[in-house]
Amino acid sequence: MSYQNILVPIDGSDIAYSAIQHAAEIAKAFGSELTAISIVADDPFAAADFYYSTDMLKEYIADATKNAEEALSKAQQLTEQLGVKIQTKVIRDVVSATTVTKIAESSKTDLIVMGSHGRKGFQKLFLGSFAQDVLGQTQIPVLIVKQ
Repeated sequence: MSYQNILVPIDGSDIAYSAIQHAAEIAKAFGSELTAISIVADDPFAAADFYYSTDMLKEYIADATKNAEEALSKAQQLTEQLGVKIQTKVIRDVVSATTVTKIAESSKTDLIVMGSHGRKGFQKLFLGSFAQDVLGQTQIPVLIVKQ
């Protein structure tokens, strides 16, 4: 099976950069299109039980967008070292598995590559597993990188 469109969600963690390197190697082998996304929450305080100022929200969005752009820039540098071109996009939406699967389906992705921190026990129970949630919400193949 060959993959034509590979999507990699990036959060700026080391495991995400490991995922982008794996994805770049696959893209190089198959001549695939490679896209990395970083999602910035439109309103991270939506479920909060307190009032906040619009200045606080604007500052958060500006900082989060800057961090997302920096993470994608690093991802781009890593793929260029392997001789692979990459498209990068900052997505403003809810940070969720649903957003990742929606983007993957709308962009005709045929492989999602993502890192997993490999949480176990109570950490997994309380923090959940983003990769597991994506895996459970899509029919698209998902490659989970753990190192």
